[in-house]
Amino acid sequence: MGTTILAFCAIFVLIASGGLLLFYREAMIDRISEAVTGQSTRRKSMLENIQQSGVSLGGVVEQFERVLPRSQAESSVVQQRLIRAGYRTDTAVKVFYGAKVLAPLVLCSLVLASGLARQGAFFIYATVLSLGFLAPDFWLGKMISARQKKIRLGLPDALDLLVICIEAGLSLDQAVCRTAEELVKAQPAISDEMSLVVLEQRAGRARSDAWKHMAERTDENSVRSLVSMLVQSEQFGTSVAKTLRVHSDTLRTQRIQQVEEMAAKTTIKLLFPLVLFIFPSLFLVTLGPAVILMSESFKTLFNN
Repeated sequence: MGTTILAFCAIFVLIASGGLLLFYREAMIDRISEAVTGQSTRRKSMLENIQQSGVSLGGVVEQFERVLPRSQAESSVVQQRLIRAGYRTDTAVKVFYGAKVLAPLVLCSLVLASGLARQGAFFIYATVLSLGFLAPDFWLGKMISARQKKIRLGLPDALDLLVICIEAGLSLDQAVCRTAEELVKAQPAISDEMSLVVLEQRAGRARSDAWKHMAERTDENSVRSLVSMLVQSEQFGTSVAKTLRVHSDTLRTQRIQQVEEMAAKTTIKLLFPLVLFIFPSLFLVTLGPAVILMSESFKTLFNN
């Protein structure tokens, strides 16, 4: 077991070294040209160096994804989850599966280096391998939940801006495009989704299909209800501005109700810490001296 882990670590170090050599190849060429000709090419900024290092590390991680077998259906599900988390590049699936292979190896190497596997090596290595294999899935779930929360919180502001644009005389498509441009810094998640809706419509897709794809990408109930309202408004010819305003007020009301529900649950949640930690301390402080006095009284009584 230890020999296999060391072999995997050695392979990883070699691949990482090759990636770093490829990354610094251009810098080496720059220094050589400067020494030979006396002219230096443009020096790259720190941001570009960080971006290139990220790309090179991603390429290194991609090499490990070939080790893990997978089906086409499983890859489609993982790709859909990555899209919901905001990762739409072609290499995202490869990096994800590469991380599922690389994370157990890194954890096993840490366990081997720290010496934790001296007792119960099989159990510790099995636990570490399982945790490393499932860690990317847990991380991806956290990223999806965080992005859905950002979309849910930023949707009322986007709807208000849509209402303002529509009442100013813009069409729904133009209002969506302007809203996506205005919310790039304030609400980047909802701005990204609206930008994709605009791009799909410019590519020739129907408006209802583009909004339905947005609901599928986000997998958020508030977005699904918004899409259904927009589709019904388009079918029956009702006022879009009035529909968006009502939906925005509904979302804010739901948010207030959720906060009130969480506040009401705090009394029940505080019951267990009170019973397990606070009440025993109070009983010890209040009844402790009385118990000591009673024990001393009984001791003197029995001695007499």
